[in-house]
Amino acid sequence: QVQVVESGGGLVQAGGSLRLSCAASGRTFSTYTVGWFRQAPGKEREFVGGISRYGRNKYYAESVKGRFDISRDNAKNTVYLQMNSLKPQDTAIYYCAAKFDLNPVRAPSGVTEYDVWGQGTQVTVSS
Repeated sequence: QVQVVESGGGLVQAGGSLRLSCAASGRTFSTYTVGWFRQAPGKEREFVGGISRYGRNKYYAESVKGRFDISRDNAKNTVYLQMNSLKPQDTAIYYCAAKFDLNPVRAPSGVTEYDVWGQGTQVTVSS
């Protein structure tokens, strides 16, 4: 089973950009679907986006469509979350999650679908 570690969070002004990385251990990363989630204080953890095993299919929450982009490099065991046009409401702890998946096209949006989680990285967007 892989382990994942997020990095790249920080403080940015509204309208700015950040790129988060999710680095995975293990030799079979291409057998894992990856999702990005976020959790703001006092709120439930929510789906941000997901990417299928080989990166051919990407899925996004409505709130980030057109602003965020997910990509992956299986040779580097890394998934990226490029966040543009950031808004104060994007402020949250961002989590990377992975799921061993025989299905090569999907990336589920449910928190309970994923069994490997990182520790999270804080993203703060100031107005």
